[in-house]
Formats: sequence, structure tokens, C-alpha cells
Amino acid sequence: MVTQHGIKLAVQLISSHFGDLVAKVCECLLRKGILTLQEVVRHTKLNPQNVTKCLLVLIQHNCVQAFRMEQQGGFGEASKVLVQYMVLFENILHRMRFPKFLVIVSEELGKECEMVLEGLLQHGRLTLHQIFERANKSNKNEAQDAIRESFIRLVNARYVERCPAHEPFLVPPTEEETTARKRGAKSAKIVEELETIEQRAIAAAAPMEAKRFLVITDTGTDVKGENNGDNSPSVTVGVKRKHGASEMDGELGALEFEEKVTWRPNFEEFVRRLRHKACIANVRSRLDDGSAVVLSSVLEATRTAEKKVKTEHSVPISLNTIYEEVMKSEAGRTMTLDHVRASLVNLGCGKRGTDELYSIDLKNIIELAQNDEVESIVLKRYGKEAYRMFRLLSNTSRLLETDKISEITFVEKKDTAKILYKLWKDEYLQMEKLLLPASRQSHFLLWKVNKNTLWEHVLDEMYHASLNLSQRVAYELEQENEVCLWKTHLLGYFSFELILISLCFFLVNYFGEL
Repeated sequence: MVTQHGIKLAVQLISSHFGDLVAKVCECLLRKGILTLQEVVRHTKLNPQNVTKCLLVLIQHNCVQAFRMEQQGGFGEASKVLVQYMVLFENILHRMRFPKFLVIVSEELGKECEMVLEGLLQHGRLTLHQIFERANKSNKNEAQDAIRESFIRLVNARYVERCPAHEPFLVPPTEEETTARKRGAKSAKIVEELETIEQRAIAAAAPMEAKRFLVITDTGTDVKGENNGDNSPSVTVGVKRKHGASEMDGELGALEFEEKVTWRPNFEEFVRRLRHKACIANVRSRLDDGSAVVLSSVLEATRTAEKKVKTEHSVPISLNTIYEEVMKSEAGRTMTLDHVRASLVNLGCGKRGTDELYSIDLKNIIELAQNDEVESIVLKRYGKEAYRMFRLLSNTSRLLETDKISEITFVEKKDTAKILYKLWKDEYLQMEKLLLPASRQSHFLLWKVNKNTLWEHVLDEMYHASLNLSQRVAYELEQENEVCLWKTHLLGYFSFELILISLCFFLVNYFGEL
């Protein structure tokens, strides 16, 4: 969801990390959408060489995805294939989360894996040779095998993946898809089912699941994906075996290809881990520690089986599997099977099918956390009376009249109208007027909370706050640098004065002796 302050925040991040020229190209893509090289040059008024370099920097750091698409020519002209560039807004914002990513890896896999990941976060994309070379330079005492092992552990945990294809080819949309999009609201259901160009480009560029986490490190040992019980590939170390001439040639060719394969951080997995942590923390504060332990165990057991990051329900899993996972944690060893079953009931998950499979409603947990966050904002900004009104409308999810809100929340009618109007003005509420010509009162004001527009508004406010904080930090750093510069100049000035004074004393003493 790209808002105006979100665009400004993304441009600020790119400008602070890569300079104003790259930020100008990035802003052009954020505001104009998918563009070709010539269109970017025309909008930014930069020369093609600079635009090309800026796009390469953004691609290197996973902020832009290029793809090719056939474009129909004019009258009497043949169609041609054009390379187009699409900005990845979420990947830009992930740059603010790099410290969190490093903390996750450090706590889960250790400092060695954190060092390897830091190189990928810093450079965006690296080959295996570049990863090993950088690790050796930063830590000369680290053995090659230890670095390789750290890299394999990162791939095993799905924190590192192969980079997507540079310029995948997209088939142009069919006539049915084009007409369905032009109809707009009349065919909203059809439009929702159709993938956007951005989604199609990302899907086409993504490597096959079998190759996404496939690693070949040397001729004697290969690291390859194998299928587990949940049909998810994992990385395991193979065993050395004898090869014939043809097998050796094929393996050498694979290694030569492997040296050209680039790797990058898997942002999806990090976001999934942060999302799981947020859900567990919310359940612990809202319910109890037992429910949090059960939720954590379910998410850990089904982690590799999740098909997308923002999944609404966890993967169905049996009670016995949940209990086995609960017993692995220190906090869950004191829990009985009945305790686990009661915690599942508290989490609101029901059985699926005749096999007693349980699935947890993650969407409901996240919505409750979002409600708590917005309600706390309303409480701090507008006071307790506004908080009670907003909470009433949020839980009711329907239109309520002003007098009814005043009666339920025990607030004076005049004050109720003022508070509701202020919340509506700041886009926290939706207002509708009901006209009644036959009644003494000409109209009634009805209020409700539209959560879809509210989440977008609150998200934009968070982007605005992050932008202000980043600009403040940049200003403080600039002021600190200026102070240090003045200190350097003053020290240099006083040093020069001391040299002159010392020279004068020397001359006075010298001529005095004469």
C-alpha cells in the first residue's frame, strides 16, 4: 500500500543510502508506475547513462525488478519487446528493518551467520565466491569450511535465497482481462481474481521452488534440496561419491554455473518471522502464556508449509503433532494434552475434517492487534471520551446516530457531536447524513468506522512519523559533524598559535643569551 508519505519515506531512505540521483529515479518509478528506460529519462530529465546506472544500483539492492513485455506497434508497425522497470516499495522499506533481521539471525543461528547475512544486506546480491571472499577479509581467522557452513545454515533456515531472473518475459494480457479491467466496478469480482502486472512480473522472476534454496559448494560435496514430509525443499549436505568422466564434466559445468548464481536475503521469511512474533506477543498479553506457547509451536511446525507471508489461517495440523512441538520448548514441558486442547479453544481454532486437524485464525489475531493499536492512538490523542466512542463504533461495525452514541458512552450530546466531528475530520470515522423531510429534525448524522480506509490512513500517519524521525536523525548527525569539524578547526588554530608562541619564546631566549 503506497501512500504519499510512504513515497516520501522511501525516497528519503534511497537518498540517504545511495544519493540524490538514485533517489530521483526511484521517486519517478514510485509516482509514475511501471516505465521503460526512455520514459524514465523523459520524466527525470537525466541522461540515459546516469539513469541506467541508477537502475542497476536499485536492481542490485533488490529495490527494482525489470521485465520484458511485448508491446503492439502502431498502424503498419510490427510489435516490439520492451524492457520495463517496476519499483518494489516493500523492499525499500525493509532497509529500515535490517537491524531486526540481523538480531533474528544472531539469536537463532549465531554470530557467524549474522556476519554472512550482513554482507548480503550491505551489498544486496552476491555470488558464493563473493560471499566467501568478503567473509575472509572481515575475519581472517575464519576458516573456509566454517563460512560455507554458516551460509548453508542460512539457506536451510530460508533466510537466504537465489536471486530472481533479471528480465523475465511476460505474456501480454488477453482481451478478456483487458475488458474486465476496463469495466471497473461492474466486474469487481473478476478483477480481484486477475493478477496485476506487478504480481505477474514477481511470479515470473521467482526461481522454481526446487532451485530456490539449492546450493552446490564443491565437486565432492553437493548441497541440494530434498523433500520432507510436507513437500517443502530443505538444504542438506550430500555424501562424496565416485564419478565417471561424464558425471564429472556435468558437475564441473554445474559448479561453473553455480559461481554465476547470485544470492540475496529472503525478505519474505524475515517478515514471516516478525509477523509470527507479533501474533505470539499479542496472544500472550491478551490471553495467557499457555496459549502463546501453543501458537508458537503451531507456527513453528507449519513454518515451511506456508505458501505466502500474509496467510489468514495456519496450515491444518493434528493435535498430536502440536503436542510434540509444544514439548520441545522449556515452557511447554509442564503442559498436559488437556491444557493444549484448552489453549486451542482459547485461540478460537476449530477442527477441520474428521482427522481432528486444527487451524488458527491468524487474520483475527492481527485485526485485534490493529484495533488495539489504533485505539491506543485515539486514547492518547483525543482523550478517554473519544476512546469510548471510537471503541463502540469499532466493535459495532455499523452506523450509529449521534444521540445513541451519547446515550451509550454517557457523554453530553454537545460534547459528543464535537468529538465525533473531530474524529471524522482527522479521517478516523466515516459520517453519513440521513435526510428526513417529514420530521421536525431535518437530518440525522450517522457514524461508523470503515476499517479499510482507517488502516490506510493510520499506515500513512506511521510513514509520516518515520519520515520525521529519519529527517531528525539526519539533522542531528549533520549538526554533530559540523561540531566535530569546528573542533578540528579550533584545535588546528590553537595548535598554530602555540607554535608561534613557542617560536617567540625561543627567539627571545636565544637573542637574550647573545
